[in-house]
Amino acid sequence: MPSPKTFRVLLVRHGQTPTTGQILPGRAPGLHLSDRGREQADAVARRLADAGLTAIYSSPLERARETAEPSERSTGLTAVIEPALLECDFGEWTGKQLTALAKLRDWRTVQQAPSTFRFPGGESFVELQTRMIALMERLRATHRGQTVACFSHADPIKALLTHAVGTHLDHFQRMDVGTGSVSVIDWPAHGAPVVRSVNSTDGPLAQ
Repeated sequence: MPSPKTFRVLLVRHGQTPTTGQILPGRAPGLHLSDRGREQADAVARRLADAGLTAIYSSPLERARETAEPSERSTGLTAVIEPALLECDFGEWTGKQLTALAKLRDWRTVQQAPSTFRFPGGESFVELQTRMIALMERLRATHRGQTVACFSHADPIKALLTHAVGTHLDHFQRMDVGTGSVSVIDWPAHGAPVVRSVNSTDGPLAQ
C-alpha cells in the first residue's frame, strides 16, 4: 500500500467495444461496451473492490461510464464525471477506419513524433498530456494520502504514463494500454511519481 502521504491513482481503460481496433471513435457519442467489454468491467470491479478507493472519476463517454458502473456498485462510490479524462479530440479523424488512417503520411508522425502533431480540427498530443497532468495535480491536492480510480481511454492514460516515467512524449506509442487494464501510479507528497504497474489485466494490484 502507498505511504500515508502518497496519492495513488488507478488508471482504468474502458472495456472493449464492438469497434475496438477498427475505427478511431474519439469523442463521438453512442459507443457502448460489447459483451466482452462488460465482462472486463466486472473483472475490474472485482480487482478494485479491496483497493481502498476513496473516489472514482470517469470520462463522460458511455464506454468509460459503463466500465465504471460495476466498480461503483462494488465500492459503494458514485463516479464523478471528469471532462479532463475524455478521449483525445481526433477532430476530422473521428470515426475513421484505422486501416485507412494508417495509409496517410501523417500517420507516421503520429507514431514516431506525436509531440509535433495536432489532429486536423482537433487536439494535439501536447494538449492531451498537459490536461492529464493538470488533472493529477488537482486530484493530488484533493486526495492526498488516498487512492482513487480514473476510468479513461488509451491515449490519455498513455500520455500520463509517459510523463510519469520521465520520458519524452515522442515515446508515447511505446506504452501498451489494453481494454480493461489497470495502471497504477503513486505520487508522494514530495518528489517524482512512481509507476507501479502498466496494462495490468489480472492478479493483485500493486502493493
